[in-house]
Amino acid sequence: MYVVSSVEELQKLNPFIVIGCGGGGEKFSNFEGVETVGFVDDDPKKHGKSFCGFQVASNLPDLFNETSAKSVAIMLPIGAEGSALKYAVEAINSGKNVVTSFRSLPLMENTSLLKFANQKKVIVKEISPRLDVIEKIFGMAPSKCTEILPKINYQHKSPVIYIGGTSQECGKRTTTRLLGKEAHERGLEVGVISTDEMGLEKPADLNFRAGSLSVMDVASSLMGSIKYLEEKKDPDIIFVESQASLTELGNPHPRGLSAAILIGSIPDASILCHRPNHPYRKPRGIMEEIKAIESVEPTSVLGISLNLRDSDEEGILKRYESKYSLPTVDVKNGGCTRLLDVIMNYLGEIKK
Repeated sequence: MYVVSSVEELQKLNPFIVIGCGGGGEKFSNFEGVETVGFVDDDPKKHGKSFCGFQVASNLPDLFNETSAKSVAIMLPIGAEGSALKYAVEAINSGKNVVTSFRSLPLMENTSLLKFANQKKVIVKEISPRLDVIEKIFGMAPSKCTEILPKINYQHKSPVIYIGGTSQECGKRTTTRLLGKEAHERGLEVGVISTDEMGLEKPADLNFRAGSLSVMDVASSLMGSIKYLEEKKDPDIIFVESQASLTELGNPHPRGLSAAILIGSIPDASILCHRPNHPYRKPRGIMEEIKAIESVEPTSVLGISLNLRDSDEEGILKRYESKYSLPTVDVKNGGCTRLLDVIMNYLGEIKK
């Protein structure tokens, strides 16, 4: 009833004042046949600046007086629900229709607002995540949008090392844990983030199942975790365990998760884990994963951690090292000492 399902519904509510001078506001004003007569934003730095052909205003009631607007479109990000509610109440109280986005103000969670709109005899609609479409396709869907975290953009101060892999179950958690232990034994203040609910072993500082989050929230969760550790313990180095792989053939579903963890980590350097002769995964390969990691983020893969559970080949470490021209180790047999040497030498070089 309150969900916008076509652009024609929006056209009937013309003209609009748009709240939010960002991506959402621009997209809304670009809808075919939608007439925009002004923009409002809370950010003082945007006031008076040009946005989509209009000067950004700071005050909604003033624009009511200066324009012929019949409706207000609230296109604010997650985390701005308080501002969105304020603008919605102002608009409804002035007899204006309101269109919200689920990011700004999910209507089913604001039933008082719906009642207020009904009393004022104005229309309130939501550009929703359209989970009804997913339910139509699959016969099931989440009850509401799972994207809930604010979109932070945090640049870490401590060096961050990303531990990626060519597949699932290839040694990322073990490598992350043992690198953390090695760094701790050298007297470093260490931060360890496991993105797996199984990451319960020390020295993990934080562990959570990143796959339980919306992929849109994963990067923020990593940035927030790194910020949290830096505020709590001022680490000399932070290790981040990734999940799955960017390139694995057999199970494509977590690949976006891997990318989001990598993006949220903004790593200074990376280590790649690989399991030769994997019994139930289908990794595409080491070079493919290295290219993918270094393409998604401006980081360098410094070494390879081999999980030798399914391989007893003599000389395998030397063979991989020669083939890929990267230090290759077995972390369960002392290899973390060499890997950490490589990491610390690299960090020392880039600091210069």
